[in-house]
Amino acid sequence: MEDLKQSNEIQIELSDEIAQGTYSNLAIISHSSSEFVIDFVRIVPGAPKAKVKSRIILTPEHAKRLWMALKDNIDKFEQQNGSIRLQSDQGFLPPLGGIGQA
Repeated sequence: MEDLKQSNEIQIELSDEIAQGTYSNLAIISHSSSEFVIDFVRIVPGAPKAKVKSRIILTPEHAKRLWMALKDNIDKFEQQNGSIRLQSDQGFLPPLGGIGQA
């Protein structure tokens, strides 16, 4: 059993550059019959354009696994830190405008 467990392990490597992360305050999700595309965007208040900082392409199965993992982690976060409040009048866009908001 231990040999089987060890043979299924995958070592994941994280470079220093990737470990720094990329800030995004908007995700745009689209799909076809065979894939989901998630574009992570950074919107800067007052700027006429917003840049896609990263694009992730997933199979439908992996998109659903990501959704389940996000839900599980959000549930755990809210158990420890309280409910995450969303401003209902903002829709899907992050709040923009005012000093210090992004």
